[in-house]
Amino acid sequence: MTTTDQQPLGSPFRATSTAEDVMAGLDLSGVTAVVTGGYSGLGLETTRGLAAAGARVIVPARRAGIARAALDGVDGCEVVPMDLADLDSVRTAAARINDSLDRLDLLMAVAGVMATPERRVGPGWEGQLAVNHFGHFTLVCELYPLLAAGSGARVVVNSSAGHTLTDIRRNDPHFRTGYDKWLAYGQSKTANSLFAVRLDALGRDDGVRAFALHPGKIITGLQREMTLQEQIERGWVDEQGNVIGADFKTPSQGAATGLWAATSPLLDGRGGLYLEDCDIARVSHPAEPMDDGGVRAYAIAPEAAARLWDLSAAATGATPIPR
Repeated sequence: MTTTDQQPLGSPFRATSTAEDVMAGLDLSGVTAVVTGGYSGLGLETTRGLAAAGARVIVPARRAGIARAALDGVDGCEVVPMDLADLDSVRTAAARINDSLDRLDLLMAVAGVMATPERRVGPGWEGQLAVNHFGHFTLVCELYPLLAAGSGARVVVNSSAGHTLTDIRRNDPHFRTGYDKWLAYGQSKTANSLFAVRLDALGRDDGVRAFALHPGKIITGLQREMTLQEQIERGWVDEQGNVIGADFKTPSQGAATGLWAATSPLLDGRGGLYLEDCDIARVSHPAEPMDDGGVRAYAIAPEAAARLWDLSAAATGATPIPR
């Protein structure tokens, strides 16, 4: 992937397109997908969209009971207990999935946390990087043989415009010198984008292609660590919690770009790209505001992606992907 590939291609969908718009007329019978966070918010809309098209959907979930209740009545779904913050749990879930499948067609990394209080995970890792990146990195590595066993598997990773807040902090990725919840979130979202870049480079010879995306601004459970007052001060909601922010999407609109990434024939033969509003995003200038869209060059840089991959492999001990 080069920055010349990172430009809109003229998708028939747009920012206001919904999951239903993107999935209209698609038949995913025989397709198997894993959707992390697939029982709430954007993940639930993603699961519903895939299942309605006939796909079998496996939903790894930290709160398995709540997940099963949320997915009651959604045909073709099953829940596997998994906590992205606990790599032993991730490996156990991956082993269970490996034992039940002979191939995997889609892996949708939708789960995540945002702007959390300082938390240390595992050997002292910063919590947002651990959950949003290390957990998904480990899951994909452990499931890679299933992805490679199919024909044209896709991995879709939810990043965010929050990646514009910071590049990877190579000298202090775990915020040992002082914690900032928004910079920690931004770093984890840059990591999500770089992960897709490197995974695509490693997987393309096996037919495994990867994409990262910004789903848009949506009020979902992702904001659960923020107070109502914080959200009011940012102009997202009113005092009753009603969404008033400009250009906010519904959950269905927020899920549309991920479902487009998973299914669009316009992306055949492509990968390692950052998407938004159901199209490929342009490269944005460092001085541009976050809400103007696009992706920063540092979040799609192949060399940085390779460095992050090596750091993540060493930290997690995940099963290596053949190079």
